[in-house]
Amino acid sequence: MYDDVLVPTDGSDTIAETLAHGLPIAVANDATVHALYVIDSRITVAAGEENAPSLERALEADGREAVAAVDDSASAEGLETVTEVRKGTPAKAILEYADEQDIDLVVIGTKGKSPREKVTSLGSVSERVVDNASIPVFVVRNPGTDEIE
Repeated sequence: MYDDVLVPTDGSDTIAETLAHGLPIAVANDATVHALYVIDSRITVAAGEENAPSLERALEADGREAVAAVDDSASAEGLETVTEVRKGTPAKAILEYADEQDIDLVVIGTKGKSPREKVTSLGSVSERVVDNASIPVFVVRNPGTDEIE
């Protein structure tokens, strides 16, 4: 059913919980796990022309480390992996990658915002992926997040 499973990562600790749910699905389907890190182009633009190159190099290194962590976990389960670091708007880049690679399932973590936080933010990456995906998206709410009051 799922030949290719995409696990976007931002390099945070929340990836462990996301993988705890996503890797069993990949194992059960003998799927290839795609690890994707997106360097948010809005951050490098905001850094200014002078600082952007060094910031982009640092984010590229962070991204390589983040996808390597997913690769290590998936490989330990005997799964084939593909890793990539891209630059762009995170939700859009995730959806473009999923389309280009014929991904069957996206497994993505969320930090779980309270209703108040949702009103004051522009929406999370996971929400934008869910709202715009043409394929199934498995959203993992990560522990340690604020509960709804």
